[in-house]
Amino acid sequence: MTITPRATHATPARLASPRPAAEGVDHESTTRARVLQHVLADGPVTAAALARTLDLSAAGIRRHLGCLEDDGLVAVHHGRPTGGRGRPARSYVATDRAHAEISGEYPDIASQALRFLAEVAGNGAIEEFAQARMVELEERYSAVVTADDVDGRVRQLADALSADGFAASVRPVEGTSTVQLCQGHCPVAHVAAQFPQLCDAEAQVFSRLLGSHTQRLVTLANGGHVCTTNVPVHVPAPRTRSDRPPGDREPPGPPEPDGTPDLSDTPERPMEGTR
Repeated sequence: MTITPRATHATPARLASPRPAAEGVDHESTTRARVLQHVLADGPVTAAALARTLDLSAAGIRRHLGCLEDDGLVAVHHGRPTGGRGRPARSYVATDRAHAEISGEYPDIASQALRFLAEVAGNGAIEEFAQARMVELEERYSAVVTADDVDGRVRQLADALSADGFAASVRPVEGTSTVQLCQGHCPVAHVAAQFPQLCDAEAQVFSRLLGSHTQRLVTLANGGHVCTTNVPVHVPAPRTRSDRPPGDREPPGPPEPDGTPDLSDTPERPMEGTR
């Protein structure tokens, strides 16, 4: 959910490094933080994919992933094998601990505030709060989500979300005319788990910004590894008479109601007794 103070990219979790030298520690921590950030944004993601993205060796990536796993910040996710055969792909996702460390104490404060609001004013007040919060976000994002087509707008929205720390990306769905808007991190996922009105209000804003009927498939608040919104980027228009290719004649209509065949194209026969 996007109930968060304005911020730049989310601050990666602080990671310990086994190197004693200060310069080595800084380098290790920076690289490991980059690995964690990409796991947040792209997970489930394999070590090979991370190596390509970060231009590092596969062995180095696996070492960093091992340290992150030991720290409880990433976990192995066994997905379905490519093509339905062979061993499952070994990929990685960020854990709840990673999300909590990046978010800090803000989710706890927000949860307490919303619980108090619900107790004092009822659940309707939570709905009003969620909608009011999204008004500011919609106004801010509408200034940058301006592309002529849905595909361009969804990518602009992903950039805006990433700038606010949501590690967003756009993933095409093979064989379809849809893409998935993915948010790898949500600073208030634990709050949204208690108050789903926040997720609902955000989804409505996405639909309006994109001008497309979006569908939320899974959220971090409900236990998913990433918030995923399905976005149709191309809906074919119905074919009209003017769209018919040149020379393509319209098929004949049905017979007359009384069953009399249409003889308009039948050549005339000479009258009997004439030549």
